Amino acid sequence: MKFLARQFFIRPYFLLFGLVFLCSGTASAQTWQAVQGDVLSIDLPVSADAISVRAFGKSWPWKRLDEKHIRTWVGVDLTAKPGRHSIEIHAGKNRQTDYIEVKKGDFRISRIEVKKKMAVFDAKSLKRIRTDQAAIRATYAMQLHEKPAISIAFQPVEGIVSTPFGAQRFVNGEPRSPHSGLDIAAPEGTPIITPLAGRVLLVESMYLNGNTVVIGHGNGLVMVYSHMKKLTLHKGDWLEKGATIGEIGQTGRATGPHLHWGIRFNNARINPLSLLKANR
Repeated sequence: MKFLARQFFIRPYFLLFGLVFLCSGTASAQTWQAVQGDVLSIDLPVSADAISVRAFGKSWPWKRLDEKHIRTWVGVDLTAKPGRHSIEIHAGKNRQTDYIEVKKGDFRISRIEVKKKMAVFDAKSLKRIRTDQAAIRATYAMQLHEKPAISIAFQPVEGIVSTPFGAQRFVNGEPRSPHSGLDIAAPEGTPIITPLAGRVLLVESMYLNGNTVVIGHGNGLVMVYSHMKKLTLHKGDWLEKGATIGEIGQTGRATGPHLHWGIRFNNARINPLSLLKANR
């Protein structure tokens, strides 16, 4: 059996496409290059029904393209350890072990100044923050019957990237966790559009995230939208691709109107721009 593999990986402001190659099940192992936060896409010319893909200790989804081909995707977490990681592909009785070479992302520094209550938390505020975080984390494990499209053709709002994915955050001079999403600044009231069909998993007004909506697309692909002006959706709503889900706001911890757009893919923190469809 032969494997046809295609990879792509994204930097915060541009898209790179990797090498296309053909290898057989008896060929030497292939090594694919990726950066923390990237998505690796692989096309396999196989007709077997029993297919599994494992990497980073997880199973990854695949989609049949036609009778003889499938496509599978692997997400590289924001903090994945740089170095060589194995990826095992089982198709019927055939097994292929290849490798992903993960490189450390070249992430910038981001510094913001906010009111003290948004940087230093009393017991009541801290309890609320932890409850908010737990509610979002719970959506990452929710199982849906829908299958993810994975690649997307547009971002939910046009604007200026005020804080890129992976940026090391400093709030009032104190270090915080790396930025696990993409902040897009735009005028307040600008419509926010979902780039994929999906089901609303969470609608909540949160302490730091402000007005937040979480949408699931199946197989662990989850998108988080925060700091919206107001909440108009309801948990359980089904949204078609291109539906308006809200408007740009500055609720929660925000220094100006913007959208925080975060993506979890099989619980891996993914650069949202890595799912944008290439212009070929």
